[in-house]
Amino acid sequence: MSCRVGFVWETPQHFSRYIEDCGAVCEVVTPHMLAAPFFRGQFTCLIIPTGFGNAKYTNLLPALRASSPRIERFVENGGNLLVFGAAADKADAYDWLPFPVTYAHDFHPAQVRCEKGSPGADLIDDYDPDMIECDGSFPSHGGTCLGVTGSADVIIEYSLGKGKIVVTSVHEYPSREFLKKFCCEGEQTVF
Repeated sequence: MSCRVGFVWETPQHFSRYIEDCGAVCEVVTPHMLAAPFFRGQFTCLIIPTGFGNAKYTNLLPALRASSPRIERFVENGGNLLVFGAAADKADAYDWLPFPVTYAHDFHPAQVRCEKGSPGADLIDDYDPDMIECDGSFPSHGGTCLGVTGSADVIIEYSLGKGKIVVTSVHEYPSREFLKKFCCEGEQTVF
């Protein structure tokens, strides 16, 4: 089975190339495609990069909100979803997810602690955990905490049906090993 990743943004980015370097086929899914009811991409994973909530960078947030039921179905049917920081001072930037997440924007380098061997530790494996850039935290959420800085949650996970959602405010690319595993362990499903 091939790993097919939907990278949700207006244009290809360096992140798209990084995904391909990790062994997955990467397709850019624009906000218009995401919100279009006739779009039927098939992916094992969707990735929402940093800045999705900041209108200075993208108009993605309205499209995410409009396609919320489709995103939920995608995960329930076995797709994985990786979501980064909103990069905007909007506590409700994650209200399109199928579980509650409150976001506090605050860009800073931090020491990130994760339980050894957890998906959170895998996500930051290529970095010095004592100095990782973060663009905020999640003061309240309905998921499981995988990584903290001080007392603030910065990596959370939520399982839904056959898939899972990882939300992180770590402002770095995920490690190559995490990306390979996360993108390829999902089931290819229709979005």
